[in-house]
Amino acid sequence: MFGFEDMWKFFLSLFLVLPLVTIIHQSGHLFFAKLFSCKVDIHIGTGKMLCKIGPFCIRKFYFFDGWCEYKELHHKKNGKVKKIFIFLGGSIFNITTIILVNSLILQEFLKPSILLYQFVYFSVYYVFFSLFPTPYVNGCPSDGKAVLNIIMNKPLEKDPIN
Repeated sequence: MFGFEDMWKFFLSLFLVLPLVTIIHQSGHLFFAKLFSCKVDIHIGTGKMLCKIGPFCIRKFYFFDGWCEYKELHHKKNGKVKKIFIFLGGSIFNITTIILVNSLILQEFLKPSILLYQFVYFSVYYVFFSLFPTPYVNGCPSDGKAVLNIIMNKPLEKDPIN
């Protein structure tokens, strides 16, 4: 049962754990984009931009959402496999951190805690919803939908919402 004494856990997970999971996810996209010489800006949060640190644009509501702004993704040098890795990069990084955290707990290097549980929970959440093949409300495809579009030779631009 969720009680008043649980509020600190809620705020900690909302303002620290979830943004950390978002940064890890977006860093996966960034890693593969840079690996394949594709420029990308990472947006952490929504609302007015507060600051830009390298490719990371930190926005006012940093704990709410995150996305990539790809540049040169459609260039001919970026073949199907490269594009697929760029779109799967976020989930690859999230899955890697899930395995790493669980391994460190199993090796008793880390002690199980509510923060680690929330970290893994939000990471699984991110992987599931990013790979679920659907267009988002703004018309942009999820990572899973983008990968399907690449495989099926469909355009990556905004998909019409059915």
